[in-house]
Amino acid sequence: MSYRLLGHVAAVLIVGILAIAPLDFALKHRVGSGAFAAPAAQGAMQPGAGIDGAKIARADSDPGEWLAPGRTYSEQRFSPLSQIDAANVRNLGVAWQYRTYSVRGLEATPIVSDGVMFITLPWSIVIALDAASGKELWKYDPQVPGETGRYLCCDVVNRGVALWKGAVFVGTLDGRLIKLDAKTGKPLWTADTVENHNKVYTITGAPRVVDGLVVIGNGGAEYDARGYISAYNADTGKLAWRFHVVPGDPSKPQESKALQDALKTWDTTGKDKFWKIGGGGAPWNSFAFDPKLHLLYFGTGNGNPWNRDIRSPKGGDNLYLSSVLAVDTRTGQLRWHYQTTPGDTWDFDSTADVVLADLTIGGRSRHVLMHAPKNGFFYVLDRETGALISAQKFGLVTWAKGIDLKTGKPIENPDARYKNKLAVVYPAATGAHNWQPMTFDPQTGFVYIPAMDAAQPFVPDKNFAYRPGAWNTGVDFAGVSKLVLNLIKSGKAPAPAVGFIKAWNPVTQKEAWQVSMGGSWNSGLLSTAGGLVFGGDAYGTFSAYDAKTGKKLWSMDLKTGILAPAMSYEIGGTQYIALLAGWGGAGGLSAFRDPSTALSKYQTNQGRLFVFKLGGAKQVAALAPEGVPPSEPPPQTANAAAIDKGFDLYHRTCLVCHGFFAQSEGEVPDLRLVPREIWDQYDDIVLKGALSGGGMASFADVLSKDDVAAIRAYVLDQAHAAWTQGHPTKKKLPGIARP
Repeated sequence: MSYRLLGHVAAVLIVGILAIAPLDFALKHRVGSGAFAAPAAQGAMQPGAGIDGAKIARADSDPGEWLAPGRTYSEQRFSPLSQIDAANVRNLGVAWQYRTYSVRGLEATPIVSDGVMFITLPWSIVIALDAASGKELWKYDPQVPGETGRYLCCDVVNRGVALWKGAVFVGTLDGRLIKLDAKTGKPLWTADTVENHNKVYTITGAPRVVDGLVVIGNGGAEYDARGYISAYNADTGKLAWRFHVVPGDPSKPQESKALQDALKTWDTTGKDKFWKIGGGGAPWNSFAFDPKLHLLYFGTGNGNPWNRDIRSPKGGDNLYLSSVLAVDTRTGQLRWHYQTTPGDTWDFDSTADVVLADLTIGGRSRHVLMHAPKNGFFYVLDRETGALISAQKFGLVTWAKGIDLKTGKPIENPDARYKNKLAVVYPAATGAHNWQPMTFDPQTGFVYIPAMDAAQPFVPDKNFAYRPGAWNTGVDFAGVSKLVLNLIKSGKAPAPAVGFIKAWNPVTQKEAWQVSMGGSWNSGLLSTAGGLVFGGDAYGTFSAYDAKTGKKLWSMDLKTGILAPAMSYEIGGTQYIALLAGWGGAGGLSAFRDPSTALSKYQTNQGRLFVFKLGGAKQVAALAPEGVPPSEPPPQTANAAAIDKGFDLYHRTCLVCHGFFAQSEGEVPDLRLVPREIWDQYDDIVLKGALSGGGMASFADVLSKDDVAAIRAYVLDQAHAAWTQGHPTKKKLPGIARP
């Protein structure tokens, strides 16, 4: 088995357990340097000046615009435009493209109003473009400190903006919510959403504006965050209300009756007090909204720690982790909840998008909410009451046998929990469906899901101790890594992770069709009135499929992996499809793309925005490769014991950034292939933060000088293995983790 394939098999086995804290050896991994630049011409129309809740609610009356991340409050991501259809999509080509000069994940959905497009890039940078030509109108860089990159799960990404009454709203990685003038990019107000700066709080999701309030969630549940959403007055930036997902200190009054009720489902007597660690439940992704009911719907994240036997050792459902919540926007109070994974211990966030629709079920019209979270079940709920209507597996699931429709709870497999033993379950922690948005097509009645099948081994951390500023999951990553290595060496590694587009009938709860994708960590999806579904894969192939049958009708190689969903808009009678291409995120940094694929020939993850139209260019050029070719590493002077210690330390501290066995795929540097001078700078970089401006913060609070020396010894051992494979005549040095 080749060295690269070793990493590939290992990663697809445990693709779900990684986060991202970047080590950028050059600041070129950042974009932009100013607060704002190149304002639009004076006298031009104020973009989005007429956007308010009523306009978003009646978006179908102006189908040429895309006014919110999911186009409408229902988050269906369906475009009523039909100029591009199944008969002519073969003529689709690139109208224009915009280079982002980034090599990190691109996850945003472009917003288009009044001929202006708004996108976000890594590090929460906002760009305004002429939607017809691609000309840059302005750029705003919120100047997120590079050290923030250490505390991100997963990647320094951003999923987009909200547009409201001539203003653009963006959340930043370091927890700010900023209002910008849509015409110039000039900041109008800034709100600090972080309620406790002694804990890790981040923002990667797109805000929404509902009932005049800007709502945003937070991330950080792998560290020590307590999840909440905040609502700010869109005009003034004043906090209107905040809803906490999990209870706080039980010795103090809870913020709401809902939390007082939730406290009964947590064990408060355990050694590791969940409220001191954080508890988790971060609502870090999307929102849907029913303006008639004034209900805001969102999914909540995993527990902190992941392992329930640490945070709540006597058991309990641990409300409101891994749940769908409905909060009244007028009061900030919980109206109803539905927990998809009670007592979650597998990182089964329910932060995947929720989609609203009206369906005919059992002979009558039902106002429903549809949700396909990580845990592998597709749920249809009554969106007014939260009552379960139906639930079925849409992917490979072994942690539970099914859902009890009377109680609404899963029928758990008793072997799935890992209190005192290894447990291997489907889906992986990346989920059967993650944040990449699904889409609902009212013409076919199908929901199209970017689905995944992957296994995950869980090894309990028997020596868990809360560490501020570090991952606190209760999973022994070094133990997992050794297990995977042994499985691979013994030839018993399970099948690699695979990805699909699945057309799902939410009424019958059955699959209509599926197509395999090139990788497991692929893009979000778009459906259109032209009878098409658009999606991209990890290898850079962007395709259009027949919405009824799944037949591939068109594809183009964009030469970089794709995560973000496409969207569609119209200007001057021409329909466009827009898509950001740039791989990354949790799966992007943990998964290894097969070196036999076309992407390996490009050796770059440089991001671009592509905009397509009928009659556009049929090919795109590959960008010049980045990076320094490997030079022969310095001699290895450490002994086997030091390398073995480094293996453990690396896989407990560094793999969340740089991948299993010190291999990465271009989003952050491959530590085996660094310039030779880096080997003499480990203490300066890891302990003193010499490269903190690019995202690599100091780890002096969790690593000693001896620890850093051991990590260097392990990575150097891996570097020699890579060098030897590339130069077969060289003598192979001894090491513990080589194939």
